[in-house]
Amino acid sequence: MKSQYHFKFEDLLVYQKAMSFGEEVDQLVINFPQRELYALSSQFRRAADSIALNIAEGYPGSDAQFVKHINHALHSSNECVSANEKALMREYISYEQREEIRKQITTIQKMLTSLRSKIRQRLNK
Repeated sequence: MKSQYHFKFEDLLVYQKAMSFGEEVDQLVINFPQRELYALSSQFRRAADSIALNIAEGYPGSDAQFVKHINHALHSSNECVSANEKALMREYISYEQREEIRKQITTIQKMLTSLRSKIRQRLNK
């Protein structure tokens, strides 16, 4: 259900994809062993959620601040790559699940990098 209150950053496609990605990771880690609850599961979920959270946090600031938060989002997405690989190595996820997560991270990173480049071009004018 759509809210009657709207925030401009919610229009960003990369934000929408990051929000969906966070939810997918949340569902994925449900199947991890209980011993990972406060370890890999938590770290993976926090890193995935951090992507969208950093976009939202940086959006209303200056261009330089937004670039900084986009960089934080990129760092979090890299952390998701490592968590995803650990999950595969520990046999918590299948190869197909791993590839799907990697595909989504790649898409998000490309979008973040493109957005960052556009903002940097504005800064250099």
